[in-house]
Amino acid sequence: MRASGHERPQFASSLTSIEICAGAGGQAVGLHNAGFDHRALVEWDQHAVQTLSANVAGWPGWDAESADSLKPIDVKEFLKTKECRDLELKPKELDLLAGGVPCPPFSLAGKQLGKDDERDLFPAALEIIEELRPKAIMIENVRGILEPPEVFIEYRAEILNNLKDLGYSVPQVKGSWSPARQNAEMRKVWRRLDAKHFGVPQLRPRAILVAIHEDYLPGDGSEFSWPVRLGEDEATVAQELKETMRERCEDFWDKNKWGKPAAPGERTGKDVFYDWLEDAEKAAAAGRGVAPTLVGGSRKHGGADLGPTRAKRAWGALGVNALGVANDRHACDPERDLFRDTGPMLTVEQAAIIQGFPRGWNFQGKKTARYRQVGNAFPPPVAEAVGRAIAAVLRPEHREELLKGYVMDSDQGGPQESAVGQLEIPVSWRGRPRATRKHDVSDLLSTGD
Repeated sequence: MRASGHERPQFASSLTSIEICAGAGGQAVGLHNAGFDHRALVEWDQHAVQTLSANVAGWPGWDAESADSLKPIDVKEFLKTKECRDLELKPKELDLLAGGVPCPPFSLAGKQLGKDDERDLFPAALEIIEELRPKAIMIENVRGILEPPEVFIEYRAEILNNLKDLGYSVPQVKGSWSPARQNAEMRKVWRRLDAKHFGVPQLRPRAILVAIHEDYLPGDGSEFSWPVRLGEDEATVAQELKETMRERCEDFWDKNKWGKPAAPGERTGKDVFYDWLEDAEKAAAAGRGVAPTLVGGSRKHGGADLGPTRAKRAWGALGVNALGVANDRHACDPERDLFRDTGPMLTVEQAAIIQGFPRGWNFQGKKTARYRQVGNAFPPPVAEAVGRAIAAVLRPEHREELLKGYVMDSDQGGPQESAVGQLEIPVSWRGRPRATRKHDVSDLLSTGD
């Protein structure tokens, strides 16, 4: 069952969406699970488009032929394309325009050039919004566009003013106010959400902008309300990866790091699994069971790994070697992928689980290309939560069903949660050598089929 614990809602009149900068489908999966039917998926990266093609057949309005017909499209050119014209959408007919505009212009790790960065696609998104006038919009980005507020507060105010001119319900922000006061007012429509609060075992804060067109606000008290979290305990790396880690290790359960029958005293796949599980469960018991932020990186750089030095230490405390990405299970090199002194590496599939993708979402391309798609994705459970909150406005008769299981924010202008860092680990941690494990009686139970 998905992280939200909900079945996909069904409406008498379907909710439609177009997604720009769709990537490998993280936001699309979440919005699909929230009940939206995608009319178009717009993405320029060839590998990500291939991933979408490999997965969306069977969604409402998508068969094998339409999925196969997906091709890379520049968001700046979308309104001029045959794909857009064929939709024959009239203004205000589309329910939702959603997208994750590129992060580098606003990333805390970059130069933060904002609107002066040629990769900024907010202007292209606004052009599409002006043309189609969707009932609602949902734009996702890195938290750097929000934090610290003074960096991009003027640009954010400009975007909100443009939306207000197009008829969207956004707060009136005065330039004479302090950045902190402007930011507090903007939180009614633009705020940070943390993936770990929505069943995703990862510290992944995202900035999300939601605006509803004034013509479609119900006016009966059922206006947009932000989801705060799922009403259950946070997911942990130990819980979410236990199944796949055991599967990988069981292929070498009584074998050594060369894939040969283990001699007495040699570490086995069984040792690898239980050592990893011990570390991951210890971290969870200490309140550190959530992974650091996965980093997709850039095609300009080398092979994939799980992040900078500080993140690698956090992964190490979870029993994972973060210096690279493991080969897929069927192509496992046990010495490289599993039998490392500091723990096994993660496969692309396991990274996708940490990101909140459903198991079986079929990423396309070679290993590094697939991992980068995962690392750059918007966690589906967060997109689903926000999508359900939007659907609750557009289909108020389903509000209770849509929001069941979520804690909603009753104070839409409330204070911003303090930043959560990645270093909830002892900085002195350096890993530990792995000795042959002495199993207790409980370890000798059947491994199952």
